[in-house]
Amino acid sequence: MRTRIVVVLATVGLSGLMLTTGCSYRESICADGEYPVIAVGPGGGRDCLPDGEEPTAPYVRFPPDKVPRHVDDEWDVYWRTHGIDENGAVIET
Repeated sequence: MRTRIVVVLATVGLSGLMLTTGCSYRESICADGEYPVIAVGPGGGRDCLPDGEEPTAPYVRFPPDKVPRHVDDEWDVYWRTHGIDENGAVIET
C-alpha cells in the first residue's frame, strides 16, 4: 500500500512539474542537416532537402526572412495560406 502511495505521489508531482515548467519540445519542420523548400504555385507543397543541395523544379527556397523552422511556428502557419508564383512573388492561396 505504501509503495502505491509513493508511486501515485511521484506521478502527480512530475505531472505538476511539467505543467508549471511547460513543455519545451518543438517539432522541427526538417531533420538536422536539411532545410525546407516550397513548390511553386498556389497548391504549394513542401519538402526537405539536404543542406548544400539546391532545389530543382518545382521547388524553390523560402524567402530568407520567412523560413518555417518548427511545426506551427509563425511561418509554418503563414505558408498554409500563401505560396510562391513562378516569378518568386509571394501569393495568397
